[in-house]
Amino acid sequence: MQTVLITGAASGIGRDTARLFASAGWQCVLVDRNVQALEQVVQSLPVHGTAAHVPRVIDLTDRQQIEALAQGTPALDAILNNAGMTEPSTLPLIEQTPEQLQRLLALNLAAPAAVVEACAGLLRPGARIVNVSSGAGLAAIPWRGAYSPSKAGLIAQTQALAQARPDLCVTVLAPGFVRTELVENLIATGRLVPEGAVAKIPLGRMAAPMEMAQALFFLASDGAKPFSGQILALNGGSSIYGGSRPFAPTTIDTLPLDLPVKFEVRGDHAEPWRVRVEEPTGPVRYEACLDSSALYAPAGGLLQAVHAAATHFANRHVQQASLTVLLPSRSTVRWQDAGDAAAARMLLSTLACEWGALALRINAIEVPEGLDPQQLHPLLVYVGGSAAQYLTGQTLVCHAPSSVPTP
Repeated sequence: MQTVLITGAASGIGRDTARLFASAGWQCVLVDRNVQALEQVVQSLPVHGTAAHVPRVIDLTDRQQIEALAQGTPALDAILNNAGMTEPSTLPLIEQTPEQLQRLLALNLAAPAAVVEACAGLLRPGARIVNVSSGAGLAAIPWRGAYSPSKAGLIAQTQALAQARPDLCVTVLAPGFVRTELVENLIATGRLVPEGAVAKIPLGRMAAPMEMAQALFFLASDGAKPFSGQILALNGGSSIYGGSRPFAPTTIDTLPLDLPVKFEVRGDHAEPWRVRVEEPTGPVRYEACLDSSALYAPAGGLLQAVHAAATHFANRHVQQASLTVLLPSRSTVRWQDAGDAAAARMLLSTLACEWGALALRINAIEVPEGLDPQQLHPLLVYVGGSAAQYLTGQTLVCHAPSSVPTP
């Protein structure tokens, strides 16, 4: 049985994540400062075997409490640093006191590192560490205090940890707008206008907490190893949109996140990339296409290969399907072809914006030289499948598991 430690487990993303892991047979160590809410979550979780779930009531802004975390905690296969907070006031930064800044930084930035340090002796070989940052760490959100700085710092901290501990799998999840209690409170207090937020999201909606839980479940698996040191920006495409035209709220319902996937694999040398999944038997399934043609495109022909793959896909799918394009690593591209390679990636992001209203998704995965395609199959299944319906417009950078990840 595998064991995961989840901070901020009593509500929102943490609560749904605990339910998903427990349903999959994991033992959960659940950390939160809300005693009553934490107990309710523990009582609601299924238990497999004799390993009961472990609640830990801890204030993660208190370093001494974090240092005591290892006591009574079993060996860990994964740590998910999910706990976080936003600034409750709307004061400009220069009007905030050092104490206001420090309280937020203590939870959002200092606590994840302290948790990893406190539990370092409990980590099993090859353990996975996932830090939950935010889209606010990729682009500044004003009038929320040090929230954006703290989340940007967490991204950098995660990448530094991946560099320092290549024996672990260390990743960061950067959610976009998710309908958690925190976001609902921002909406209720007028600090977030949902129509304004959705207008910047190509997929035309906010995410459900369970969509983030599905991402954390993948990142906590052995299949995430080639992705170590990287950011999974799960935001409906908001981080890649630079236009001024607002997106309308979607009229397409999200499909079940566990819907069986029908994979089409096409392109040059496609056979090694053929993903082995259980063939859907029912009429309802999620359509996914994996295209390897750009990976073997001639020098200077990357943009044309991506465009051809997108055209083929769009001619076969009307809505609610995904296209995953394999790309060569940027490190292998000649300087003369760097412009073509960058244009191909921006073409992919532009397509994601144009397709969003149809819930058609497009993402790319950079493949390092010498990688066994089977090592990427778990990532391909997640990115292309129904669990990642909020992921679009992203180019995910992978490395060979034997190499040291770099930020």
